[in-house]
Amino acid sequence: MAAADDASKPTTPGSTPGVARDHGRAGRNLPAAIAVGVGLFLLLVITLGWFNLGFVIIMAAALALGSIEVSQAMHKIGIRTAIIPIVIGTVAIIIGSYVAHVEERVNSNLWMLGILGMTVSISLVWRMPGGSEGYIRDASGSMLIIGWIPFLGAFASMMLAGDQGPVRVITFLVVIVLSDTGGYAVGVLFGKHPMAPRISPKKSWEGFAGSLFFGTAGAVFMMVIFFEEAWWTGLVLGVGLVLAGACGDLVESLVKRDIGIKDMSSFLPGHGGVMDRLDSLLLAAPVGWLVLLIFVPGG
Repeated sequence: MAAADDASKPTTPGSTPGVARDHGRAGRNLPAAIAVGVGLFLLLVITLGWFNLGFVIIMAAALALGSIEVSQAMHKIGIRTAIIPIVIGTVAIIIGSYVAHVEERVNSNLWMLGILGMTVSISLVWRMPGGSEGYIRDASGSMLIIGWIPFLGAFASMMLAGDQGPVRVITFLVVIVLSDTGGYAVGVLFGKHPMAPRISPKKSWEGFAGSLFFGTAGAVFMMVIFFEEAWWTGLVLGVGLVLAGACGDLVESLVKRDIGIKDMSSFLPGHGGVMDRLDSLLLAAPVGWLVLLIFVPGG
């Protein structure tokens, strides 16, 4: 989920790359964006409440699609990634880690580490038949996708595997969604001072302040009400997740700017590509896992 005051993205499938349709100051098709965003959030919450495996499958599919999007984007600048082993490894890491936890036959973290290592090894070998020219470039592209998407995304699966796993993941999602929504609203209404003009000109310090306020408020509420922890633990969680989420959004903006695209794809109406929704979640996932592990034993 991108930091919310980025109002520069094209909004509908089939729109011309790099040219955003005029949807007012928001810069996106708000009805479609709201409908898709709310629908996705409700789907995730419902699966977390009643069908955890469904959540894991959705997460694996989203990370696999995100990997494909980034691979296709890299192809535009001549980088050929080992996308087939990466996608297979992504699905195996996410779904396999959860099944290993449920079946209690293999430690889920050891499974994740083992499949991650195999994915890296196979991806390096996969590129060998192409010869030495461009090998470092292509292998580096594959390593970026593996480290950025399935590896960081696996921390959400690790949260789910802990005690009160669904509540841990819902807390993580609530903070990111509130940060995203609050930052977008405040940025559109009051944004005047660019936060990182060379990376993402539409993001403002006012929008970041909105993200910090709403995200931290949500974290304090969740930690006090659902985990019965001190309010300041929510403050630590909220600040950590908002900062990591903002950096995650800027990382994706750097990748897109380097490639020369505005969105990874137009897969989600009103939102752009899957990676345009995952960017802040990915860098925030290990932060959320670690903070919750420290303050809520059993993670």
